[in-house]
Amino acid sequence: MTNATARFDVLPKDRLLAEFSLWSADLIRLADDVARSEGQADVLHVDVADGHFAPAFLFFPDQVARVRAVTNLPIHVHLMVDDAILIEQIRQFAEAGADIISIHVENRSLVDEGLALIAELGCVPGVVLRVETPVEEAAPLLDRVGFLTLLGTAIGVKGQSLSETATGRLEVARRLIAEVGQGRRIVLAADGGIREHTVPLLRAAGAETVVMGSLAYGAPDLAARIAWVRGLPAPEALAS
Repeated sequence: MTNATARFDVLPKDRLLAEFSLWSADLIRLADDVARSEGQADVLHVDVADGHFAPAFLFFPDQVARVRAVTNLPIHVHLMVDDAILIEQIRQFAEAGADIISIHVENRSLVDEGLALIAELGCVPGVVLRVETPVEEAAPLLDRVGFLTLLGTAIGVKGQSLSETATGRLEVARRLIAEVGQGRRIVLAADGGIREHTVPLLRAAGAETVVMGSLAYGAPDLAARIAWVRGLPAPEALAS
């Protein structure tokens, strides 16, 4: 078992997980915000964007290596990059210390190769779907992943409102995981539009982790905010 899979395996299963997005941290004092995350975050989320696949330029391997040096929290790297650099980016972020690496279903020609490489490098593979991509496109990949992330807003743009389709898509994904996940643990993640009024809706729809930006790093009382997140009731059991 690698360090990455060990960190994944101990993630709690009996409550909503808090995944802190470093995009919303104080980038001048990033080490301070990583330290503040200890005991509050379950996972650190690192968005990586190349300015083509998503309209932003975000995070690079050296930054992840520096974060890895100061924390034992699991690091989840979300790659929003074109096919031309996807495979090399997987290698670089695995080497930098990522535990979970998620690639997009929309990288269609390279998804199989990418997921296999992530696992080969000792990391936990994940897949992400844009808000406009049918959830069912993830079904053939669920036997190879530990994370399934659904975007609830347009890719790579901060501060948007949650799509009205987000909760329904989570419900579809939850059922797919139950039907074709072969009993393996697949964490269902909601990313985008994460606000105080949307988190209970996303949890009720089946989210097992939410990617928190300003909701975490902008909280006036971070411990109280995370206690609230962790205390949200589990979704109702799926009807048979």
